[in-house]
Amino acid sequence: MKKIIGLFIVLLCFCTAKAQQTEVRYLSGTGPDHTVKWDFWCSSGMNSQKWSKIDVPSCWEQQGFGGYTYGRYYIYKEREKEKQYDAYREHDFCDEYGIYRHRFDVPDTWKGKQISIVFEGVMTDAEVKINDVIAGPVHQGSFYRFSYDITDKLKFGKKNSMEVTVKKQSADKSVNAAERRADWWLFGGIYRPVYLTAKPRTQIEHIAVDARADGTLRTDVYLKNISKGQQVELSLISCDSQLPIGRQVCGLSTEKKQTLTTHWNNIKTWDPEHPNLYRLTMRLLSTTGDVVHEITERIGFRTIEFRPEDGIYLNGTRLLVKGTNRHCFDPETGRTISRELSLKDALLIKQMNMNAVRSHYPPDTHFLEACDSIGLLYLNELCGWQNSYSTEIAEKLLPEMMFRDVNHPCIFIWANGNEGGWNAAVDNRFADYDPQKRHVIHPWADFNGLDTRHYPNGTDNMYRLERGHKVFMMTEFLHGLYDRGQGAGLKGLWSKFKANPLFAGGFLWAYVDEAVRRTDTGQMDTYGPNAPDGIVGANREKEGSFYTVREVWSPIQIHPLKITSSFKGDFYVTNDYLFSNLSECRMKWKIMRLPVPQVADSPVCLAEGGVLLPAIQPGEKGTAHFDLPEKFFNGDVLELEAYNATGDTVCNWTFPIKNNRKYFAEYR
Repeated sequence: MKKIIGLFIVLLCFCTAKAQQTEVRYLSGTGPDHTVKWDFWCSSGMNSQKWSKIDVPSCWEQQGFGGYTYGRYYIYKEREKEKQYDAYREHDFCDEYGIYRHRFDVPDTWKGKQISIVFEGVMTDAEVKINDVIAGPVHQGSFYRFSYDITDKLKFGKKNSMEVTVKKQSADKSVNAAERRADWWLFGGIYRPVYLTAKPRTQIEHIAVDARADGTLRTDVYLKNISKGQQVELSLISCDSQLPIGRQVCGLSTEKKQTLTTHWNNIKTWDPEHPNLYRLTMRLLSTTGDVVHEITERIGFRTIEFRPEDGIYLNGTRLLVKGTNRHCFDPETGRTISRELSLKDALLIKQMNMNAVRSHYPPDTHFLEACDSIGLLYLNELCGWQNSYSTEIAEKLLPEMMFRDVNHPCIFIWANGNEGGWNAAVDNRFADYDPQKRHVIHPWADFNGLDTRHYPNGTDNMYRLERGHKVFMMTEFLHGLYDRGQGAGLKGLWSKFKANPLFAGGFLWAYVDEAVRRTDTGQMDTYGPNAPDGIVGANREKEGSFYTVREVWSPIQIHPLKITSSFKGDFYVTNDYLFSNLSECRMKWKIMRLPVPQVADSPVCLAEGGVLLPAIQPGEKGTAHFDLPEKFFNGDVLELEAYNATGDTVCNWTFPIKNNRKYFAEYR
């Protein structure tokens, strides 16, 4: 009996804890590697005019429905140059739409809660019906999380029906101008996950944090149905050690939005080289001290500052951004990206010794989570390829982006559009949703104290960047298609700009080739020369520029080294890290004997060992040393390989011990 009572208490505690949290029930799968079949009907193109099944989430073209269109086709069409693109005109998507239907259960235990249906991303216009009742206004905009409160439209404990009509092109001209007239493949569909959430009626709706490097935590808390006398409890746990940092309780008023300020001791700050993270749990307490609702966010403590005519600072250190532009893209699944691919991309970008990423729209949440975890700065952008949303649309989409992404420590700047796609009417609205007041830019423009000129060339542009008084950070440069690869010219251009103390870095264009494997032909298609030419291939194959970028942007720089008969194992290194002492890294050496032509196929390692690196601070130069082995000058090549604090390769270098004349003389 005691065991039964004990089990009952445990189950009761479990149920109570579950009731306190936001419950989530997926109606779709979680990504391309985990999908759910829904009923689907497409208006035109492949497999149209008949009901069938489709994987959700997905882009319907990659499931064999509808037709393929590239964004630039409509730009060229408007310029009356469409004849050269006839091969891509087999299907005009202007009126293409799809209808999704799905049935789902809602448990009886959710009665009395607020139930919402959440869409992480739909291209492009979405009309949602629950049990034949419109859930709310048609949502317009592809890259944003949106939701509807459907509590009063549900049948608890019974089957419910859902119908979603998705139009590939928006009924709003500004949405098409901002998102669809662009240099990328246009897809349609429910391409990110769909799920239900259940929350108590009295709830923490949302929090937005300003977690600063000194341990100060200022939190904007958005509450619903709050009563006088309620409190909120904050607790903090280190994601690395899982050790609790502390617990604090704050009183509340009855306002819907309140700002709480707390201070936490012994905090480790977040930066790209030390991405320390914490789990912040907030519990809403009743007047009797019971937990009514709780939410958890992963945060990092760091201070971002923009100092005019000076630089962008993180935790008091001036940033030098080494970044790339990345799209959420997979050749097989289009814009539907798995968590595994997001992590793979983040790691590949990190392997190139980059510390930052940018794209033209909010990415999948799991990519931002990867950037938080491994240490990549992120420049998050309200979409606007070269045209802007109308103010009416921008006022709706901006809070959707901000509410979803505001707490990610990786985000260091907000961008309002791109290359003319700026709606200045919402510039000041970013700060309404961001307690950190991160800087807002117009990519390609000299705006708000930050010059972000793209593809600098010509006397005027170079003079503007080299002799101007503004901080400058190129949000795009060295175009992979037009500048003959992103490694070509990087070293010279980078050293030229880096000499200027107002230089804050830049973002290469672009990270990945965007060739799509078409389901109608089975072929990989780049739309002629248009799909961006990336540093890695569509399947993430490393190309030549990958290794060039890695070496040019290596945070450990080896000064020019020529091995002569008097070489004693000493060479100069510079610490190009921003936040790390070189003592956090290690380096190994190998003496290699190259294969003899027509005799051996593989090099032979004659000796290997460790290099003693100097304990120098960022920006300092010092002498590294290793003791030469007895057979050093019998070798042909010296190999050096550096590793960071986590054991990952930073870069490797090779230096000839013998020149080619001596090498060939030995094997005549």
